Amino acid sequence: MTQPVRKLVIAGGGTAGWMAAALLRKVLPRTLSITLVESEEIGIVGVGEATIPPIQTFNKVLGLDEREFLRETQGSVKLAIKFENWRVPGESYFHTFGAPGANLGFASFQHYWLRAQQEGLTRSLWDYDLNYMCATAGKFNKMNTQNPLYEMQYAYHFDSARYGQFLRGIAQANGVTRREGIIAHVGTCPHSGNVTGLQLKSGEQIEGDLFIDCTGMRGLLLQQALGVEFEDWRHWLPADTALAVPSQRHEQTAPYTRSIAHRVGWQWRIPLTHRNGNGMVFASDYLSEEDAESTLMQNLDSEALDTPRKIRFRTGRTKQQWHKNVIAIGLSSGFLEPLESTSIHLIQSGIVRLMKMFPNHGISQAMVDAYNAESKHEFETIRDFIILHYHVNERDDSDFWQDMQRMAIPDRLSQKLAAFAETAAIFNEQNDIFRDSSWLQVMLGQGIVPGDFHPSALTPDLSTLMTTLEKIRTTKADPVAQMLSHDDFLSRYTGA
Repeated sequence: MTQPVRKLVIAGGGTAGWMAAALLRKVLPRTLSITLVESEEIGIVGVGEATIPPIQTFNKVLGLDEREFLRETQGSVKLAIKFENWRVPGESYFHTFGAPGANLGFASFQHYWLRAQQEGLTRSLWDYDLNYMCATAGKFNKMNTQNPLYEMQYAYHFDSARYGQFLRGIAQANGVTRREGIIAHVGTCPHSGNVTGLQLKSGEQIEGDLFIDCTGMRGLLLQQALGVEFEDWRHWLPADTALAVPSQRHEQTAPYTRSIAHRVGWQWRIPLTHRNGNGMVFASDYLSEEDAESTLMQNLDSEALDTPRKIRFRTGRTKQQWHKNVIAIGLSSGFLEPLESTSIHLIQSGIVRLMKMFPNHGISQAMVDAYNAESKHEFETIRDFIILHYHVNERDDSDFWQDMQRMAIPDRLSQKLAAFAETAAIFNEQNDIFRDSSWLQVMLGQGIVPGDFHPSALTPDLSTLMTTLEKIRTTKADPVAQMLSHDDFLSRYTGA
């Protein structure tokens, strides 16, 4: 395809469709028309309520006011995820968005901390993490300082359906055309194989030069019409079902997500300002739907507001996320369970990638190949990070967890685990969305104790090392006492 792209058509609304419409309309010239097709008759998954920090960049590019965004989406602040029962029942750890400690020299902080532990230090790694301190104290304030010790990365919990509607209003106000209707047929060119248009049940024909498939797990354009194959990862991540149910909000809104492992699968608890989001992710080969629902409902910590809704899924990705003149964004491009809150981020990164590689003067295979290579790498690095949580467990209470221990894992993950177990080293790819501190916290939290540390951590004398560590800890702790509670911050900041 060499003709210029003048008509962009987005098939499907929801979070993915309206994120794509809002951002692309913001950054692309007005000579490009953008039409979004969706139907009120088709429901959305709408359970992606937790995010990671890059969502702030997306919102800023759109020019969203953070106060208005939090009000409109009933949002709250997210500093971390608390993982409970993942190594063994009764034990927990935090994966925060912060970085424990501080830069002390050539080696990373964990090497100095490990040396101090060897010399008798009893404080955990998280005692040097400001995000952890605030999360456990239930506090938050925006830190207006250049001091790296006070860096506090954060994301949000929000109602994703409300977020989609919020972006819909912005996108339409900026010139995106919305068409209501169910897609009855996807037209393709018999010569090129490109999609030519969408025929609605009403008979209306929506023609375009470039199409974004946001039709969810159906993959109506990329998978069904163009026949792109799906790469199945169930041999690594066998969970295939989720049950989701809202419950009443807590008196106090925690600034972190909870992920609670059960005998089979795990449960999420996400605090919003008007309700809590809850769900159970499990593998149907190991647990019946009835037992999963019983586990979920018995472990709610506030009254349910509805009956559980079932969501079936396949873990994996489409082998090409851009094929011919169709790009899949969101669930149509693949699915990774929401253990690390990456669903909305994958939508965002797909849109940003398309924005950077937008084929204004026509689609080139080189650009398609570059897009697909980046997408593949991103999905695989997130996949490996999620496998880490499952594989490195010491539970013996079910076949599920023991099968996760015994399974063969991807080579890249195996190498990372071996390097950390030997010398506390973390080798990360440039495009991995999880920083070294994320890998560090999860590997330590799952019980991997390094056998050694970098020799440069032996450079300071022991007294200096211990004094420095304590100074870092107390300096990071200083602002916590003066911070507002999370709820007081939200109330004052948003006026809600």
